[in-house]
Amino acid sequence: MKKGLFTLLIGCVAITVLLAQSGGRVLEKVHSFGRYQPVGLAISKSGRMFVSFPHWTDQYQYGLVEMTKDGQRRPYPDADWNRWDTTAPQQHFISLQALFIDDDDILWALDPANPNLGKPKPAGVKLLRIDLRTNQVTRVYRFNDLPLNQAGLNDVQVDARRQVAYLSDPSRACLVVLDLKTGKSRSLLQKHASTTADPNVVMTIDGKEVRDRSGKPFSSNVNGIALTPDFRYLYYRPITKKRLYRIQTRFLTDSTLAPEQVAAGVEDLGDAGFSHGMIADRAGNVYMGDSPAKTIRRYTPAGKFETVVTDERLRWPDSYAVSADGYLYVTVAQYERLPKFNEGQDKVEYPFWLYRVKL
Repeated sequence: MKKGLFTLLIGCVAITVLLAQSGGRVLEKVHSFGRYQPVGLAISKSGRMFVSFPHWTDQYQYGLVEMTKDGQRRPYPDADWNRWDTTAPQQHFISLQALFIDDDDILWALDPANPNLGKPKPAGVKLLRIDLRTNQVTRVYRFNDLPLNQAGLNDVQVDARRQVAYLSDPSRACLVVLDLKTGKSRSLLQKHASTTADPNVVMTIDGKEVRDRSGKPFSSNVNGIALTPDFRYLYYRPITKKRLYRIQTRFLTDSTLAPEQVAAGVEDLGDAGFSHGMIADRAGNVYMGDSPAKTIRRYTPAGKFETVVTDERLRWPDSYAVSADGYLYVTVAQYERLPKFNEGQDKVEYPFWLYRVKL
């Protein structure tokens, strides 16, 4: 009895410490997705929630869904876009990944068209503009001016005021700036120190190095990006380099600048752990995860890193959305637990979940 009481006391102390570190914040379950792996996430001003499911595993049903009030997944914008058809990649989702809703309440959906994270299918690479008022795809950007057989577009943020989209391309280690009016794009900071992974860094989670069957460690160049609400800064970082960077967008949108002039605008903000996706809130805080630490942090406008929440369930926190009522939502992809990193064994703890934390 005394031993049981002591164990309970230790457990309570541990919980108290975690809550204190997180400012009393608690990670809440929102939606479960069974064996379907969620990644992209976006929430509209009115509270409509959208989730994307890249074709990374054999467990695949829809590329993009809207979550109904009773927790059901409705294919969005319709069933036809979600129909798996590699013979017509231009009109169907191939491996839809990143989502973003701009200030005009337009949903942007990025399809790198790289099923199972293989080589992209160039004809399927696209960025969709979806009007949430009509639920219609109003324009599709094809990136025909990029070397699509080498590209690997990953994340997207949109400045509706300037009609500019910013994208990360870890395959080519660069940022891509897309003019939404003309459809033309430019690749910037390619293989710059701020967009390139550290080859000497190996991610370790739960005491185990994240390596594939051949022993090659997981590595990713520039991946997550976040645009501040005043559109002044774009934050970005490689996953396997524990640094956070930012650049004023004026360096990215001025096509007259030489590469060295663009590079001069890069700021190194310090050690931020291993992070995947990122997002900025209306106050200018930038949120990001740390998979080994199972933690979500934020970088404040004052230049400080703060812990938002720490929880054992934060296994590869991937994409984020901030709701109008002050919650931070996060998809948990459990990417490091897939068979490719565990000698063919599936170590995912099903079901996949979407969580939230009150800010």
